[in-house]
Amino acid sequence: MPHHKNIVLFDLDGTLVDSLTDLADSMNRVLNRQGLPLHPIQAYRYFVGDGITNLVQRALPAEARQPETIEECVREMRREYSAHWADTTRPYPGIAELLDALTNRGIEMAILSNKPDALTRKVVETLLPNWRFAAVAGARETIARKPDPAGALRIASLLHHAPQEFLYLGDTNTDMQTARAAGMFAVGALWGFRTADELKENGAQALLSVPLELCPLLDHCPES
Repeated sequence: MPHHKNIVLFDLDGTLVDSLTDLADSMNRVLNRQGLPLHPIQAYRYFVGDGITNLVQRALPAEARQPETIEECVREMRREYSAHWADTTRPYPGIAELLDALTNRGIEMAILSNKPDALTRKVVETLLPNWRFAAVAGARETIARKPDPAGALRIASLLHHAPQEFLYLGDTNTDMQTARAAGMFAVGALWGFRTADELKENGAQALLSVPLELCPLLDHCPES
């Protein structure tokens, strides 16, 4: 059991907000325009999490993965998703209550996403406007993306906290690898995109079925 975790670093998609349908629908519209086969929404659980380029590569059939096709589909996906990211995306049940509980107990909060930085900030400002996050960071060209720990370590440095003071909550293998590489306590969100087995195999030190189960892991939070 971890002790004295002073700050929670959240992943965004699949952890704080359920964005799967908007991501899937946007990518399927791109595929449809290309005359390529579409995927069921649940398949996208394993396509997302590592940025738009990786999403496009995974969604394209093998025979269509030429560089020019990937580049074109990435451009289209950026346009499509920027217009439709908020169609159905909402915070998961229990997230508001968790953020309230952490805020009331003086626990600092931050967000790190592989979504583009400007869009990450827009999502947070639009869907999570009632809470203060000490840092919000998405993907930038100058900083390696998760699972590289650079982004997480940058947030730790900016906030003047040692990585060991952080509890990192995410929902994919990428998140667990990031947390462990950064020296943070890795917690898996089972309401997100991936399975308990995947999270454990990639270093999860605790698993949560609902958001408020986070509280017992922090000295400052009462047991729910």
